[in-house]
Amino acid sequence: MHVVIAGGHGQIALLLTEILAAEGHSVTGLIRKPEQAEDIAAIGGRPIVIDLEQADAEHLAGLLASETDGSVDAVVFAAGAGPGSGAARKESVDRAASVLLADAAVAAGVRRFLQISTMGAGTTPDPARDEVWAAYIEAKTAAEEDLKARDLEWVIVRPGALTNDAPTGAVLLADPPAGRGEVTRADVAAVLAELLRTPAVTRRVLELRGGEDAVPDAVSAFAS
Repeated sequence: MHVVIAGGHGQIALLLTEILAAEGHSVTGLIRKPEQAEDIAAIGGRPIVIDLEQADAEHLAGLLASETDGSVDAVVFAAGAGPGSGAARKESVDRAASVLLADAAVAAGVRRFLQISTMGAGTTPDPARDEVWAAYIEAKTAAEEDLKARDLEWVIVRPGALTNDAPTGAVLLADPPAGRGEVTRADVAAVLAELLRTPAVTRRVLELRGGEDAVPDAVSAFAS
């Protein structure tokens, strides 16, 4: 399996790369900064430097189509503007970059698309939060809506509050709403890896937090 991850230097993306590479899969990480390349290569991935805020869909589609003679099996959107960014970058990264990757996937004939979203997407932003939070929720919601309208084999994963704790291997994966809760980044990566191994789970919006189900069981419950 060959997987391309947008936002390849993010914490979840690096964990996912490590899991997949250890299993012998090919992983290409799309990164914005050249200095991030070494970290991806060190865990078995192949870095490609491309700024998704500046690239166009034609260029990105050509990149996907040329990767290992066009044998990309899936793309994962793991990019995000990150803490400290303003409302404008929530729009340009959390929404527009996801749309760009989806456009490129369609043009390149890549059918499988996993999108990391967030709990709270699909709802009205909490008025008690600031305008940047509102812009983040609105961007994630718009990215979800764009993906759901496409003829792709998509899965949207909405994790709860992320922690850097050790993986537990046990989660709650559910149709919305799953209820608020924390989940480790390592467990999110494990769920994404299992979804990539389970193509029968498709066209679903799934919320994710810590729970009691082993990751393979939690994912297989949604196989159609």
